[in-house]
Amino acid sequence: MVDSVTGDVRLYCHSTGREAKERGIERRFSTRLEAELQYLAEGLQVHGRVKRYEKVLTRIGRLRQRYSWVARYYDIHLEKDAVSGNAKALVWTRILPTEETLPGVYCLRTNQADWDERTLWHTYTMLTDLEAVFRSLKAELDLRPIDHHKSARVGGHLFISVLAYHLVHSLRIRLKA
Repeated sequence: MVDSVTGDVRLYCHSTGREAKERGIERRFSTRLEAELQYLAEGLQVHGRVKRYEKVLTRIGRLRQRYSWVARYYDIHLEKDAVSGNAKALVWTRILPTEETLPGVYCLRTNQADWDERTLWHTYTMLTDLEAVFRSLKAELDLRPIDHHKSARVGGHLFISVLAYHLVHSLRIRLKA
């Protein structure tokens, strides 16, 4: 799919493993968020305890922040008592995910308009492999963390990293042979 504004090529991919993982995380966070919303709603019904509207809104905001992974799937409304100005009732509904937030779907994007899906996927997997090799090399050679502040040092570090990757890649080719 080509973006008409930026000219970027986008490839949407679906992973069943990633979908299962995301659904599990979403289920766990949704259960926790709903339990806390229910606790807050029941607290509004307790007589003798006044709940200021602003304080309850702050608490809802903190819940949205803590459970940001799933908060976008909830429409939360706090009713205000017209006479006292206190919080009266808390109501929430679950919103169905849109196509953009489907679990297990992720987007690969490039500015190479002449690439087909296979080339884009191959480049993505190669970059993933490259990052894994770099992470491994830096850990084994004790090169982490990298706190370069001068561009010459950053360039030197990248040069050594690319050189190390070429060494690992040529070793893999020889081992396969």
